[in-house]
Amino acid sequence: MSNIVIYSTAFCPYCDRAKSLLNRKGVTYEEIRIDQDRERMAEMMERSQRRTVPQIFIGEVHVGGFDDMAALDMAGKLDDLLCVSPSDFDDEVT
Repeated sequence: MSNIVIYSTAFCPYCDRAKSLLNRKGVTYEEIRIDQDRERMAEMMERSQRRTVPQIFIGEVHVGGFDDMAALDMAGKLDDLLCVSPSDFDDEVT
């Protein structure tokens, strides 16, 4: 499984959606709160060339924000990037 990093802030609905999608996929990730650490904000901007959150990295691949990750999921490409198979998680609502 790839190393997943999500740069986020406390009150960000798109960050919450991104984390929820990753949780549904059953993957672990490192969350870096840039609102608590200005150096990490600078790191995010250097890595992503963007100022908005979330910024999501899977391994060395910059996925982008939540909308970008959701588009990958809808296209059936996110699981390959995460190195999970559909049988590794359950999409059914319980």
